[in-house]
Amino acid sequence: MANEDKNLLSGFADTVGGALGSVGEAVSGAVGSVLGNNDTPKAPAARTRKPRKAAATTTEAAPPPVSAKAAPSESSLPEYLRTRRAEVGRVVSDKMQNTVVVSVERSKTHPIYKKVIRQSVKFMAHDEMGSAIGDTVRIIESRPMSKRKRWRVVEIIRRAERV
Repeated sequence: MANEDKNLLSGFADTVGGALGSVGEAVSGAVGSVLGNNDTPKAPAARTRKPRKAAATTTEAAPPPVSAKAAPSESSLPEYLRTRRAEVGRVVSDKMQNTVVVSVERSKTHPIYKKVIRQSVKFMAHDEMGSAIGDTVRIIESRPMSKRKRWRVVEIIRRAERV
């Protein structure tokens, strides 16, 4: 039966062309090894790829990624504060002691209709700098200080006009 398979495979390879000849030899070698025939030609060894050359590595550490919300004064902050999320917003309420409500607006283009959608989120932030309603401030994440207060005012970017 192995000879019939071998003849069938070699006949098929001749009719199709030399391209399938190596495949036929590989298959006949596999069939021969299963049936125990040692006289069948062995499949050629698979080609191995050369390993890719690694990109040249530098001894210097890569600079940290710069976020879109990065502050110019961020380099003066300690390392553990640089990784915290930062937002810039406008103070909408300062009625509480040492706490302000900061409204942060984001604009996003709708994926289908291409209309610019503005969304606003309010954060309660701890304020020891004395910001007032209308001030533009920078807030960063901090430890929970109360049920809803998890942000802290770090900088007053622009003061509102006082009347």
